[in-house]
This record gives sequence, structure tokens and C-alpha cells, in this order.
Amino acid sequence: MSGETSEKTELEARLETVLESVEGIGRVEVMLMTGQDTQSFYGSEGTEVTGVLIAAEGADNSVTKRNIQEAVMALFQIEAHKIKIMKMK
Repeated sequence: MSGETSEKTELEARLETVLESVEGIGRVEVMLMTGQDTQSFYGSEGTEVTGVLIAAEGADNSVTKRNIQEAVMALFQIEAHKIKIMKMK
């Protein structure tokens, strides 16, 4: 898991901004789980995204949920089972 949970990483903040700009998604909270990988380009310190947790207002819609999942899969090249999307209250 990334360093401090109380602060958003730049990558988490950027992902939230992009997802919130998509119609139907609404407000979003993102948490990225990371591991060490010297071949990765996700961060200057050589981290790779190993899991993603997303709470989104529009996650009760199956099409919206699938769109979020496909976007995250494309961005981070991770499998669907490493992405959890939940409805934000």
C-alpha cells in the first residue's frame, strides 16, 4: 500500500479527476495499492499499481461500473479481479 493513507498521491488525484469528468460517474474516491517494480513507469521511485479500490456515486449502474473497470484496466494494465468498485454513500 502506498505510504501515507491520509494524503492522496498525485496518481490517485489524477485518476479521481479523470473519472469524475466522465458522465454518470459522479464523485469518486480512489485508493491505489502499490508494490515495488524497478521496470515500472508509474512513479519515479519504481512502484507499480497492484490493486485499485474505487468508491463512486454512479457505481450502482452496471454500465458505469464496467466503464470505470475498463478504464483502470487500460491505465494500469492490471486484471479485473484486482479492481474493486463500490457505490459511494
